[in-house]
Amino acid sequence: MNNQLTGRKGEDIAVQFLQHQGFRILERNWRFGHCEIDIIACHQNLLHFVEVKTRSGLRFGYPEESISRLKMKHLRLAAAAFQYRHPQWKYIQFDALSVLLQGETVLEIRLFEDIYC
Repeated sequence: MNNQLTGRKGEDIAVQFLQHQGFRILERNWRFGHCEIDIIACHQNLLHFVEVKTRSGLRFGYPEESISRLKMKHLRLAAAAFQYRHPQWKYIQFDALSVLLQGETVLEIRLFEDIYC
């Protein structure tokens, strides 16, 4: 499976996981310029900006380890633009969701809440 397909599959799994946890998905792949937020969701009056990372093995480390400072900067910029357009959201949080696959099998899903940006 190529990286784009792996990423899309991981995002689909992430959406299902979050919905099962009681999150309401507001947006997927929301773009602001060249910045993108994988998932924007709400849960208990808190707006969550979720970066999803998926890997099909541990050869290059855990999925969440691939989130760069530049990616976090872009996430912050896009989140600020989203919040500006939707000022009703007063409380926000940045999360990372890690999906580890082996073929079609989900080995692990981990949600890292309130990560520092």
